[in-house]
Amino acid sequence: MTPADEPRGIPARADAFRFWLKLGFISFGGPAGQIAIMHEELVERRRWISENRFLHALNYCMVLPGPEAQQLATYLGWLMHRSLGGVVAGGLFVLPSMFILVALSWIYMAFGNVPAVAGVFYGIKPAVTAIVVQAAYRIGARTLKNPWLWGIAAASFAAIFALDVPFPLIVLVAGVLGGVGGRLAPDRFRVGGAHPGAARDGGGRPRAMIDDDTPTPAHALLSWPRVARVSVIFVAGWAAALGLLAAAFGPDSLLPQMGWFFTKAALLTFGGAYAVLPYVFQGAVEHNHWLTTSQMIDGLALGETTPGPLIMVVSFVGFVPGWTHAIFGADARVAAGVAGAAVVTLFTFLPSFFFILLGGPFIESTHGNLRFTAPLTGITAAIVGVIVSLAVFFAYHVLWPQGLQGRFEGIEAAIGLVAAVALVRFQVGVIPVIGATALAGLLATLLR
Repeated sequence: MTPADEPRGIPARADAFRFWLKLGFISFGGPAGQIAIMHEELVERRRWISENRFLHALNYCMVLPGPEAQQLATYLGWLMHRSLGGVVAGGLFVLPSMFILVALSWIYMAFGNVPAVAGVFYGIKPAVTAIVVQAAYRIGARTLKNPWLWGIAAASFAAIFALDVPFPLIVLVAGVLGGVGGRLAPDRFRVGGAHPGAARDGGGRPRAMIDDDTPTPAHALLSWPRVARVSVIFVAGWAAALGLLAAAFGPDSLLPQMGWFFTKAALLTFGGAYAVLPYVFQGAVEHNHWLTTSQMIDGLALGETTPGPLIMVVSFVGFVPGWTHAIFGADARVAAGVAGAAVVTLFTFLPSFFFILLGGPFIESTHGNLRFTAPLTGITAAIVGVIVSLAVFFAYHVLWPQGLQGRFEGIEAAIGLVAAVALVRFQVGVIPVIGATALAGLLATLLR
């Protein structure tokens, strides 16, 4: 790469590296909080990119499957420092979280039966249910603006909860309904508004290094040979990685099966992590039995306490079966867990890099604002119903762990209710809520 290929006045690569590394350790608060941090740092304080260019990139990332905050970091890194910059920015966004989550997963599997640790999770489990309820409320309040969308949400809830319809089929049908509805009643399927993490330009600020009128750098111009090259590299890399796992361990063994499953999951994560969790639950818990319902809830709790995108909970989902299946032998459970987490993380995030490096030049070829399409609006409405079904499922397993004929967990119900009120009514942050409920669960366990 030569300096002429880059926008004038871009930050030094070392400065960018330090920022992306810092972001990987402080990116708490979900996508809204993570995007708000990037907006504050890159648009407001450092002036690396203008408001409109930032929003232009964000709008593209929001219509892609996958974690939009991680994809936005990848896009901005690519725009400033080419493909390597995008890989560094996107990679540093998730690697700190993966390392932290692997360490927490090891503690969970090695010491999860210790009474004090079990007590902490006793309090966290109902809080996780409350967090999922909050996610449904937040997305629903932004999306369900008319009876058409409410109907799609209700139908998706019934389909996945009562009829056990596969999540991909729900997404497909909702997209078709959105497309048809967009033609019949376009105003009913138009959900606008900027992302809450991105404020509008107030004016009066110094020019950004990449401003509204900054020419598109050479590496970001649309080139069909480049499109072909990127496509071949990513598809070949994905196939080679999956093929090597199948050759080394057998096509029906754990690691290649997880690689294939999480590739599919990565292509269905419209609407964020909470949208794909039901699909992950169906595949990892109900169909493949890689982990239990209780472990899945505990993993989500751990994912909520770490920086990075919430979908990083998949690292836990990979670690647990690697550990329990002892794929490297009984004396190498930690190595097996790390291998499982690494495989799942790789195949979950590889498509996100592909979408950005392939689609970025298309987006840079025009600076008109992108809008949510009618099919995507239909999918988002369906996702609300799917998330509600997940909350109901979690609540059932937390409050009646032995089934409806067993004991009702009144203490956990009280903890979950207080957590829900704190999250939804008083807008308390996730980390304080999890900390308080963990303490409450520990005290309740010790007192009993």
